[in-house]
Amino acid sequence: METLLAAPEQAPPAAPPVPPAPAATPAPEAPQAAPEDAEGLAGPAQALGPEPAPAAGERHPYVPPIEFDPPLSEEEAVMRADAAVLEANAAAAPIAPAAPTAEPAQAPTPSPSPEGPTGGGGAGRVTGLLNSSAIMAAGTLVSRGTGFLRTMVIAAAIGVASMGDSYNAANTLPTLLYILIGGGALNAVFVPQLVRSMKNDEDGGTAYANRLLTLVVTGLAGVVFVAVLAAPVLVQLISHALMRDQQSAETTVALARYCLPTIFFMGVHVVMGQILNARGRFGAMMWTPVLNNLVVIFTFAMYIGVYGTFQHTGVTPQGISPEGVRLLGIGTMLGLAVQALSMIPYLRSAGFSFRPRFDWRGHGLGKAARLAKWTFLFVLANQAGFLVVTQLATASGKAAEHDGHLGVGLAAYSNALLIWQLPMAVITVSVMSAVLPRLSRAAADQDAGAVRDDLSYGLRTSAVAIVPAAFLFLSLGPVIGSSIYGLGNGGAAAHGTTAVGFMLSAFALGLIPYSVQYVLLRGFYAYEDTRTPFSNTVWVALTQAGTAVLCWLVLPAQWAVTGMALGYGLSYAVGVAVALPKLKARIGGLDTARITKTYVRLAIASLPAAVVGLVIEVFALQALDGWGWLGNVLTLAAAAVVQLAVFLLLARRMRIEELNALTGMVRRRLGR
Repeated sequence: METLLAAPEQAPPAAPPVPPAPAATPAPEAPQAAPEDAEGLAGPAQALGPEPAPAAGERHPYVPPIEFDPPLSEEEAVMRADAAVLEANAAAAPIAPAAPTAEPAQAPTPSPSPEGPTGGGGAGRVTGLLNSSAIMAAGTLVSRGTGFLRTMVIAAAIGVASMGDSYNAANTLPTLLYILIGGGALNAVFVPQLVRSMKNDEDGGTAYANRLLTLVVTGLAGVVFVAVLAAPVLVQLISHALMRDQQSAETTVALARYCLPTIFFMGVHVVMGQILNARGRFGAMMWTPVLNNLVVIFTFAMYIGVYGTFQHTGVTPQGISPEGVRLLGIGTMLGLAVQALSMIPYLRSAGFSFRPRFDWRGHGLGKAARLAKWTFLFVLANQAGFLVVTQLATASGKAAEHDGHLGVGLAAYSNALLIWQLPMAVITVSVMSAVLPRLSRAAADQDAGAVRDDLSYGLRTSAVAIVPAAFLFLSLGPVIGSSIYGLGNGGAAAHGTTAVGFMLSAFALGLIPYSVQYVLLRGFYAYEDTRTPFSNTVWVALTQAGTAVLCWLVLPAQWAVTGMALGYGLSYAVGVAVALPKLKARIGGLDTARITKTYVRLAIASLPAAVVGLVIEVFALQALDGWGWLGNVLTLAAAAVVQLAVFLLLARRMRIEELNALTGMVRRRLGR
């Protein structure tokens, strides 16, 4: 997920760092810092007890909580946690104070060049972090590729109907619990402290890392023990519909009990990766999920070898054998175990040796744990809408299956969401990671003009990829779903893969506000304001839950979950409508006219291209009727290439300058 793109037009190499003065100058306070933030997430630097003051011009790292948009795989959760470590390192990069001037600072005017803001005096360190992230980006791409292959094999083995819903619910449960119980706190509270201890402690943070790893191992072992015992209750929280039938309930609970121990391995893997990244060993955390994917692929390939594909078995939770459940469950758990244990050689090569330490008192862990209460509330709000969606999606899927419509429940929704989130995860996160160091400095310097400029750049540059991707999903959603998940799903089972595509089309345009909100929240986080994002998340969750209930009540069962996908994107439009005026009030406005012009022009270029792509899709599917899955793949390739070509032609004719900025960034990254 991490940075595929270079910083937007690097500044000249920084001068050698100047040794800090004997009396360190504290970093300037964020403007309008409300007293209530002292108890919230805004205070990793304040609330973890006495610690060395930052050097002149240096900021303590601050990392927002994981914005968990479920249902995510454990791979996605790990990637987001890894991105948090890079953000912590980038935000901690020392930046030399700007030279004093006699005139008051002016808000920067938008540059005629679209290349974006440049780094400050700490560009050398930030550039090093971004170069390190190239290794992580390569690992991310390979992991994403094997991850999609994994979902294809899973769909081929058990389909996207009721058995897919059962496995998806069981495998999503540990990820949800991990993020809810510990993942958000590790990201927002312990990661900054770990980075800080590596920089400031005499032992290079080894003692703190051992304490943190001991705490995570001990705590998550207890969580796993309780969760396995409480599996029936936990599955009931995810899906009451799967628990109505005794055989379906037994299958789902059995799978959940195999999957729940992955909470332990997820947490251990994340902390080990954070220790490595804080020591400058980037990449291992992004490459090891490939091993997890390979183990799961091998597991489901074995299942296909023994029992056959879903096209031939039509397996259901009621019909799967106990041996089949054990194979799928143990293979899934083994994948996460291999992923976590594979980090040990990397730790040894980095000179880290784990020694359990239980002396947690007086070392900041207690205060950090108390600080995590606001993280818990943030993540809890983020999950509330998801729980409503999973309950209603599985109920709708069951009802639709009873009427003869397969594969329109939770598994289809999850698979469509996995594809839909990819452009934002790769492009928007990459752009904002490159902008993050300057954005942090501008907020610390109370330079609202620079903050406005950086946010405008992030919104406009990411839109170059996000807007055409949204229209691509809108026009080609059905053939995308059939191409990715249709292998081994012929006949009636193919309806489920087409349903994935219709859900992707329903999600499609919501990708635009989804990406916009991600950028806007970085504006609040730059000022260490977490109360506003928390309230914004509540609005998003309420909209998700409300639209899900409305779709369940109004729409036919086979279309209810597709409506929920549309409501998911709508919820982020509501989030943008709530966040935008608050952010403009905070920073004194935003470059709204220029931003709106960019989005409108991109939409104008994308719409005709989408129409062309849709026409090619319809005629190609008719011409290749009878070719099955291969026909879908060929149709997708032809339609997507032509649609993107038409978009690029129109965008260049319209002289959309941000297009040159983004393509230039990609060329610079690929040329290194």
